[in-house]
Amino acid sequence: MKRLLAALALCVPVLLADSYPRQPGVDVQHYVFRVTLNDDTDEISGVTTVTLRFVTAGLTEFHLDLASVAGGKGMTVAEVTSGGRAAKYTHEADRLTIALEPPPKAGELRDFTVKYRGMPAAGLRFAKNKFGERCFFSMNWPDLAHQWLPTIDHPYDKATTEFLVTAPAKYQVVANGLLVEEIDLGGGQRLTHWKQSVPISTWLNNIGVAQFASIHVGTAAGVPLETWVFPKEREAGMATFDGPMRQAIEFYSDRIGPYPYEKLAAVENGAAGGGGMEHASAIFYGQGSVNGRPALGLVAHETAHQWFGDSVTEKDWDDVWLSEGFATYFALLTTEHYQGRDAFVAGLKQSRAGIFRSEKNMPGVAVVQDKPWKGIPNSVIYQKGAWTLHVLRGEIGTDAFWAGIREYYRRYRDSNASTQEFRQVMEEISGKDLGWFFQQWMYRAGSPAVEGGWKYNAATRKIEIDLAQTQAGEAFRLPLEVGVAPAKIEKIEMTGKKQRFEIAADQEPASVELDPNTWMLVDVKFVKR
Repeated sequence: MKRLLAALALCVPVLLADSYPRQPGVDVQHYVFRVTLNDDTDEISGVTTVTLRFVTAGLTEFHLDLASVAGGKGMTVAEVTSGGRAAKYTHEADRLTIALEPPPKAGELRDFTVKYRGMPAAGLRFAKNKFGERCFFSMNWPDLAHQWLPTIDHPYDKATTEFLVTAPAKYQVVANGLLVEEIDLGGGQRLTHWKQSVPISTWLNNIGVAQFASIHVGTAAGVPLETWVFPKEREAGMATFDGPMRQAIEFYSDRIGPYPYEKLAAVENGAAGGGGMEHASAIFYGQGSVNGRPALGLVAHETAHQWFGDSVTEKDWDDVWLSEGFATYFALLTTEHYQGRDAFVAGLKQSRAGIFRSEKNMPGVAVVQDKPWKGIPNSVIYQKGAWTLHVLRGEIGTDAFWAGIREYYRRYRDSNASTQEFRQVMEEISGKDLGWFFQQWMYRAGSPAVEGGWKYNAATRKIEIDLAQTQAGEAFRLPLEVGVAPAKIEKIEMTGKKQRFEIAADQEPASVELDPNTWMLVDVKFVKR
């Protein structure tokens, strides 16, 4: 234990990129979002009730994030109440500050209700889908929820939620959690009530409002599955999402642990052309993805987020790779499981090439971020984060890797985690000190590049391998496999900028290859000499 703590102390860098002003004295327990939408305008009206638990006694105020009016867009607060009485507040610079009178006791729960209206500049999109039909879709990632909802708009604070959406009755409404009630209000209006009983970060809350075909398609791994697509694409939507959704949720439930939410819905998003957004229990997919062909890669990525990113959420944006790197690698693991090793390796090689291109164009960027996170290129967070997990799997072994993943999920389910906490779990499970590994792959920018060659020395009956690390800076520690044709694998470890290795061989091999099984993130140029 002393060795582990010492290693952790030595390898924790100072990260200042995520400077969100946290409020350790308050903890949101529950949000009830009441939102009214209509077809005549893009203005919304809202009434949000926030249930707070006070961690610290004697506080005199707390803050919610809510967009102020600028350029004709933003939210105007009409009133704030608590316990049936008006509460004092100020609303400026996207911050709603609410006075606490009297100051709370530690552990005390209080409800605060905010009544407001306005036109969102972002966060909630008003659009026409590809059939020219009006629709409404939220897009809160990464910190856009406060553009239309009063919240603590940062991943560190998790709460259970409810949406009560009033909209024209021709629309169906989908949101997080389970459907509680639908009420026709008369006058062409309908109220739809959804409730999410598992705590989630703010950006994972969502609503989709459109004319949908809502299809309940049974269960997978005991989880109810739903597909919400535009009626004209009902059959194409089923073909695109149903099979891959089942495959992904069955694979992850078996390998990682139980699915964390009440349902899994695939929702066609008329406000986006492609891609996906991993809202908890209700994933939005861009309408361009609905083509009648199974979208295993896309669905596997977004479904993996339900475990990593949604349930186990990064504590701050510096560690966003714990979401995107995990989802990218687990999508590849799904490919390996269902389509075989060759398809998996092809995906690894493609992403590896993309990492090298990105690092040339954007030098100085590490996986764990030490600069403003919004400027980080995707391939570092997504692909290099994924590749780091793959290299870790190679370092500690597949069995220990999966055991560590299961324990990491079990320990941090429905809460938040950091890179250092992930490292600690993997060290405990593998029995290895991984300080050097995380320092090298997580906190150091750039990837290793190796050039070299081999020749056979008939006199000594040895293969002579000369290697040089050509990247800038110090040498990486590189455990490497060497493939000696026809069927021999030797292991070496490169720790210097230039090294020679010798491998015994009774005769000259047909070929010698570095990293034949694609376990290492390294740019290799290796020839016979």
